[in-house]
Amino acid sequence: MSDSLVSLSLAVLRFELRPQTFMAVLLCLTAICVIHYRRTRRNRLPLPPSPPAGPLGHKLPPAFAYRFFETWTQQYGPVFSFREGPFSPPTIVIGRLQAAIDIMEKEGAALVDRPRNVAAGEVLSGGMRVLLTPAGERFKKMRRALHAHLQPKAVADYAPTLHRGARQHIIDLLADPARHQDHAKRYSAGVVMALAYGKTVGEKGCDDPDVQAVNRCLTRLGNTLRPGVWKDTRQDTAQCDVMPRLGYSIRNFFCGFDIDVITWKILAYIYVRVSISASVCVLISSSALPFFLLSGLNPLLSYVPGYLKELQEGHAEELNLFKTQLAEVHAKMQKGDALLPSFGKYLLERQSELELTDNETAYLAGSMFGAGSDTTASAMSIAVMAAACYPAAQAAVHAELDAVVGKERAPTLADQALLPQTMAFVWETFRWRPVSAGGFAHKATRDIVWNGYLIPKGASVVGNVWSVGRDPDYFPNPEAFDPQRWIDTSSGTPKFREDLRAYTFGFGRRVCPGQHMAHTSVLLNTALTLWAFDIKKNPNGPPIDEWAFTESANTHPMPFSVVFEPRAAKTREGVRELMEDYGL
Repeated sequence: MSDSLVSLSLAVLRFELRPQTFMAVLLCLTAICVIHYRRTRRNRLPLPPSPPAGPLGHKLPPAFAYRFFETWTQQYGPVFSFREGPFSPPTIVIGRLQAAIDIMEKEGAALVDRPRNVAAGEVLSGGMRVLLTPAGERFKKMRRALHAHLQPKAVADYAPTLHRGARQHIIDLLADPARHQDHAKRYSAGVVMALAYGKTVGEKGCDDPDVQAVNRCLTRLGNTLRPGVWKDTRQDTAQCDVMPRLGYSIRNFFCGFDIDVITWKILAYIYVRVSISASVCVLISSSALPFFLLSGLNPLLSYVPGYLKELQEGHAEELNLFKTQLAEVHAKMQKGDALLPSFGKYLLERQSELELTDNETAYLAGSMFGAGSDTTASAMSIAVMAAACYPAAQAAVHAELDAVVGKERAPTLADQALLPQTMAFVWETFRWRPVSAGGFAHKATRDIVWNGYLIPKGASVVGNVWSVGRDPDYFPNPEAFDPQRWIDTSSGTPKFREDLRAYTFGFGRRVCPGQHMAHTSVLLNTALTLWAFDIKKNPNGPPIDEWAFTESANTHPMPFSVVFEPRAAKTREGVRELMEDYGL
């Protein structure tokens, strides 16, 4: 197969095709693709409903697609489909809770895989970031290591670390409340640095070089994950991620033969030559027929020297950072120094047992730090925004904290089961403004049938967290911030509803392995912050825009101003005194 393709490519390169011949080749390819498309879909169940599409597929907004998908969910139902291109695999979007349970949970074994992600997954992450790693042996062993270390019972082992970090966060808010979002980043970075590597963030806080390096990597990842952003402008993700779809088309066209990298590059080169020549014909003849083929040019830019240089440099920076941090842990272990419990130490002690390479071990510890730091900081800031914007909901938490904890001491993790209103407040923030609002795409590894519709093998399946949390059957008046929807009063005593879920941490077998640690961390900080302060809108600042969020994959509130009035004591100094021995 490879020899014949090489001969074919050489013939194409030697043969000077005239415009008419190029058009004929393209017409033949189009006819073959259409016949294949219709033949493979004959006698099959229909895809879920789809909005009208143009000749080049569905047009999506450049940002906040998850909000746009909610509009389509309301128009076309709990499950709908669309295509980014005329021959691309369909994308299936799940927008309601019961559909998410039926498909993402009950069919979870068929949705463990991820769609191929060239920019963020393969180039920037080297195929070693758990979030984007496709199903397979590498994913299984990395996931196994994470689950073993991040079980709910492990949270208790890290309680002292969480308490110390929460104490420092309150002290930071007392010192400089205007930088509350920076303090949230410092807290999350410090705590997750301790969990990952057993080290503390210095007095520099957010200005700590390690924290800045990780935040730089996270910003790069968040931008690279945005659909349609990484292109020839190099500013914003992955039009080169169309490449897998072109690869699927070529493989199908060549009858399913396994095509090696060299052959693929030859085919890509032929495709580029044919498409470029066809585009010239289009300009000359004003014919629009072959325009859809030009969409294949963007992914092939990945073969242009230097095109992915920025992402490759980003991967080198990430890997060096993660390996350096882990090397420090290893050096201390070799010296016999006393070490705090950490994920890095756990991995190094069991690296052979877990069958992890050095790079995989470094990335696994580093990915934990990166993911936990980014999402926790955002969730904490969202809780502050909600408290300022919805004083009645904040007052309910204040009343509970006064009744259960009082003002002689600060709340701890030991109080968690006694604080249903506080838990409800936190879970409502998760639903109201989810951090990973659009979710991350899964890939169907076999056909799935739901309510008479087909989710075909190879389709991308997206659980749109934003829409699932706005299912009016489970969350009436979904745009309202109402923590009481999470409270069950049927027994006469308010209890947190364990039966209600908004899938903030993902779906099925791809659910965030650190969800218990993340939820506990946000709950502790929210309880402690609302115990210490009454958070209000700043009367001298701009109005808080509840819709102003970053466009990255993990969204963050845009800067907003609030006032932290001392509540646990009459003065800021009084609050500081109450916090002196907390967590120590």
